[in-house]
Amino acid sequence: MRSTDKTTEAARVMTICNACRYCEGHCAVFQAMELRLEFNSDTLDYLANLCHNCGACYHNCQYAPPHEFQLNVPAAMAELRQENYGVYAWPGFMGRLFANNGLWVSLLSVIVITLFFGATAILTGADFFAAHENAFYGVISHNVLATLFGIVGGFVLLALVGSVVKFWRTMNLPSPLMLDYPRVMQGIKDALSLKYLDGGNGQGCSYPGETPSMARRWLHQMTFWGFMLCFAATSSATILHYGFDLPAPYGYFSLPKLFGILGGIGLIVGPAGLLMLKAKADAAPKGKTNKGMDVSFLVLLFLTSLTGLCLMFVRDTHYVGVMLSLHLGVVMTLFLSMPYGKFIHGFYRLIALIVFAVEKNDHKQVIGVCQSRKTI
Repeated sequence: MRSTDKTTEAARVMTICNACRYCEGHCAVFQAMELRLEFNSDTLDYLANLCHNCGACYHNCQYAPPHEFQLNVPAAMAELRQENYGVYAWPGFMGRLFANNGLWVSLLSVIVITLFFGATAILTGADFFAAHENAFYGVISHNVLATLFGIVGGFVLLALVGSVVKFWRTMNLPSPLMLDYPRVMQGIKDALSLKYLDGGNGQGCSYPGETPSMARRWLHQMTFWGFMLCFAATSSATILHYGFDLPAPYGYFSLPKLFGILGGIGLIVGPAGLLMLKAKADAAPKGKTNKGMDVSFLVLLFLTSLTGLCLMFVRDTHYVGVMLSLHLGVVMTLFLSMPYGKFIHGFYRLIALIVFAVEKNDHKQVIGVCQSRKTI
């Protein structure tokens, strides 16, 4: 158990909320709160990752500022989630480095992109500004790209697994073989549908202002499914290359291209829309979080998609070397920052929603047994 300023404030907020319970219909946070006996750091981390920062409870709270209680649930939960990035990160020093300073992502972007430009220019020489028969593979070979991103991807996967395992153990979940899978599927369904971005009334978040709106939910969905389609594009290209001996580049009506184009559009519209909402959002419910990390993740997703689509259009021109270097630099930066920011939070939230589904079901079973005994 840990004790920090953020856990202390979150415990104070939850103690008052537990006594009031006016907001119990808003989202899973207030229902889960009632099933816990104490607000230690583990419970608070669980509740913080259930919170979707929709703002509904803040705008409906009778104890919110300027009341002397100064109750601000979304801000307390957001600041605690920010702390989680460092607490559960693997290796730990990387999480603290990224979570405490969004500037590192910007610096990393500049360094990585510069390295890609320099290395590509050295390897290709005068051909850096030339058109190539094999498009971008004429600039950097498939084997070099596969080896480089395979090594980095291996580290990123290891870091993601390490962080998820630490959070899983903190939530006191059983081993995967002992799980109640109907409850697991309910948690997954709630996560994929962004159920708790409806403000508890089906009208949406009180975001960016007090008036409920479904815009944030739709833009999150576009971002998520855009990312999944881009992942499908990479996966299908890998299968075609290694399974059917059909190397890239692929035509515009091939599976990798169709998945990539649709996913790319989602990753442009979704992050751009979320950035616009974030710029207009009321500052109070967001808390004193590191906005640089939140913004940088959306910007990296946006630039990954934009440079990827641009690379597709210029792959047979003299600009392929420049655009390939820029695209690879952005993608590499996104990869390296994924285990230490908003991306890993998606896994924490999924685990928290599974815990909630399990505890809610267990509570219903206990109530059912008690009612049966009264009947008897």
